[in-house]
Amino acid sequence: MYQLEVKSVGKSFETGKAILQDVNFAVNKGEFLVILGPSGCGKTTLLRIIAGLETPDAGQIFIGGRDVTTAEPKSRDIAMVFQNYALYPHMSVYENLAFALKVRKLPKTEIESKVTEAARMLGLAEYLNRKPKQLSGGQRQRVALGRAIVRKPALFLFDEPLSNLDAELRSQMRFELLALHRQLGATSIYVTHDQIEAMSLADNIVILNKGEQIGPAKPRELYDNPPNQFVAGFLGNPGMNLLEAVVGQDGKSIVIDNQAIAVLEQNRPAGDKIIYGFRPEHCYPADNGMLCCKVTGVEDSGKEYILKLNGPNNTKIYCMNSNYYNVGSEIKLHITQSCIFKYEDIR
Repeated sequence: MYQLEVKSVGKSFETGKAILQDVNFAVNKGEFLVILGPSGCGKTTLLRIIAGLETPDAGQIFIGGRDVTTAEPKSRDIAMVFQNYALYPHMSVYENLAFALKVRKLPKTEIESKVTEAARMLGLAEYLNRKPKQLSGGQRQRVALGRAIVRKPALFLFDEPLSNLDAELRSQMRFELLALHRQLGATSIYVTHDQIEAMSLADNIVILNKGEQIGPAKPRELYDNPPNQFVAGFLGNPGMNLLEAVVGQDGKSIVIDNQAIAVLEQNRPAGDKIIYGFRPEHCYPADNGMLCCKVTGVEDSGKEYILKLNGPNNTKIYCMNSNYYNVGSEIKLHITQSCIFKYEDIR
């Protein structure tokens, strides 16, 4: 039995435009599923439907095998962690952690035991008497997590919980959140627009784009073998290079502006229009390279340089390399791994 099932869920708003269309996926107990997509794709709406804060126009939601499509949020056995922490400012950390347990009228000794355990797990034991305003952003996020943990729900729902933190703290909290998930064995649904968070946290990813669904699939599978141009360009920083090209008369060469830039592994019909994709880390400057480019910019990321290149037909290309190249340098790229997409695919 799945811990969560989303069956044929659809949702439209006042404009009549569908924000979600026939969304289907299932989540096993203990799985960490990330719902990923750009702003406005419907990912938070979907999370709110799972939580019972929005009503779907179509479809059903099952939690633990029980149909909760029309059930109130309080009867779904979920805990939600929000982007803005949603802490009670007049309460101490202890009181924030204990609030939901007090509402459920649990015995005082049980409340104290659960709060103490959560505080220990999250490194909050020494802050239990402080108010939220006396905490850092990372500590406040831990309190928000702790408030969910003490309830031990069937399902954890995370709505971009790390987006208010700075880059260093976000990275630290990702590791802590993943370690916490493994320790608890909790079933988690995590919404984000950050593909780094998705790749580093998820067991499986569902990508939403213009209301349509891609996945669930393993993060590495989506990265290495993207099903379409949107996923190819969205995952990765920078995303995959996508070049409009045609198949040469020999059925093997990939041609842009009458220049052969690469060779296909398998023959295709001559003259076929295609989108040729390769990631910035899957190419490098070489004397035997076929893709002629000019360096237009260099970004030093510390570990490596990101070369910004101008290719045939003024195509913008990115290449990650350990060597520095001066702006204006002309280089040839050798491509080690690539993808072919239908020309009509939407970017």
